[in-house]
Amino acid sequence: MRPVATADMIITNGAVLTMDPDLPRASAVGIKDGRIIAVGSVDEISRLAGPGTEIIDAKGATVLPGFIESHMHLFIGGAELENLQLDGCADLDLLARELTAFAANRPDAPLLVGQGPDYGIFGDTAPRLVLDKILPGRPVALMAHDHHTVWANTAALEAAGVLHGLETSDGHEVVMGADGLATGALLEPEAYSPVMRLGGQERTMLGLASGREPDPAPSQAERAIDLAHLRRGLAHAAKHGITSIVNMDGNIYTLDLLEELRSAGELTARVRVPFHYVPEMKPEDLQTALEMRARWSDEWLASGFVKFFMDGVIDSRTAFMKHDYPGQPGYRSHGRFAAETFAGLATRIDAMGLQIAVHAIGDAAVARVLDGYQAARAANGASGLRHRIEHLELVDDNDFARIAALDVVASVQPPHAPGCSGLPLEPTLSNIGRDRWGDAFAWQKIAGPGAAIALASDWPVSDISILKGIHSAVTRTAWVPEVPDQRFSLEAALRGYTIGGAYAERSEAYKGSLEVGKVADLVILDRDIMAVADHDEIKDVAVVATICGGRVVFQAGA
Repeated sequence: MRPVATADMIITNGAVLTMDPDLPRASAVGIKDGRIIAVGSVDEISRLAGPGTEIIDAKGATVLPGFIESHMHLFIGGAELENLQLDGCADLDLLARELTAFAANRPDAPLLVGQGPDYGIFGDTAPRLVLDKILPGRPVALMAHDHHTVWANTAALEAAGVLHGLETSDGHEVVMGADGLATGALLEPEAYSPVMRLGGQERTMLGLASGREPDPAPSQAERAIDLAHLRRGLAHAAKHGITSIVNMDGNIYTLDLLEELRSAGELTARVRVPFHYVPEMKPEDLQTALEMRARWSDEWLASGFVKFFMDGVIDSRTAFMKHDYPGQPGYRSHGRFAAETFAGLATRIDAMGLQIAVHAIGDAAVARVLDGYQAARAANGASGLRHRIEHLELVDDNDFARIAALDVVASVQPPHAPGCSGLPLEPTLSNIGRDRWGDAFAWQKIAGPGAAIALASDWPVSDISILKGIHSAVTRTAWVPEVPDQRFSLEAALRGYTIGGAYAERSEAYKGSLEVGKVADLVILDRDIMAVADHDEIKDVAVVATICGGRVVFQAGA
């Protein structure tokens, strides 16, 4: 390579994994004005140093393109960092101790919120009654790790006005007991939003729950709280090497807040935010998606896509299945959009030049989404928009090849597979049914026919750590010997969190690999990840520095 300019920053002595097939390995990178100006050897790049050049010595550790988090919830995650972290707690005595101590330190909190207890922690007892024994006098809500279920006590249900039930749309439910009172199990956002509103987190959930804007408009004080949530979430992402975020819920308000952070020089990652279309909306509402794209479509803040939920999740049996749930003859849940409705919307959105991303977990949900994408292609031709399916946790055997054939991006979350990242096997495996395990979380059956893969955490559903996600991707073990190995190679996992993520959002022309002219988004690890002989040790690899747009946005020990 020929020196082109004096660099603002040089990263040297690195085991550089570029994700560029023409130059897959290097040892140094030169950066100027937020772009990469050179990639090559230490000797070559050192010639770009000048009096003001910042030199970062990677000390032989891996240097990668900044991680692209292809599916997460930044606003919600930032807010929930202040809640009680229960991390899969399955012990009621431990829950009682943690919740009691948390409450004692927050005597004036209108709602005490805990994050991520195990789905089976309440057994067959109504959650309301269990929580009443722990804290009977103060409103309590526990959010399931997947954010599809909340468990609340009587005080919270009464304060929210849902103790005696609530009318919701299909797929959302305040579960009622034989006594005519809510059991405390609240399924999906319409059911649990009234309770979460008690704690002032309704604005963070609004993009996920309804896709609508805050009404009334937030006060300056409320807006300041929301900006603090986003700052907290961005700092957490930077700590884990994340330089690009696909925020899988959103509205104009979310982008307005991010714009304010950008204007103040506080935006430390590139963020895409969708328009969330929910069943009660009308096609005319899609004009908002066009407005969002018109206002935000640059390298830092962008919209340009529409998010749907087709179903729920396996653990609460709200995922839409082609076969009956074990032990529940005739019950398969249902799709939130009828087949004809979704096909019409997909065709319309595709014709508008907007990408589509759909949460689809059950095999019937995945099939319905693929049918909609096929209808859009039949009507409009191949658009090149790279429509997406998020999660794909159970896929019908006939549909694996269709994913690749329709140029659909598979957005997969390695930590979601039962047994990965400390996630229990149950109730997921029992709810799937033993005869379907071979098609569940079947990453290599999806990738085998050539489908594009993007990897993600779905934070705060799972730990935000990309390195823990990579660990899950490469160390996952089969539940039984006859279920095929679905692990990714380390190289494929790293691609899924870098260039794969860029491809999924159609931004590979300017990010996702370390190439001259691309944005200077990089992550430096604390060792050479390719030299880690025991892949189980990958979970212990740490991020040393995160660089976004040529600026250090996280440095360990700083």
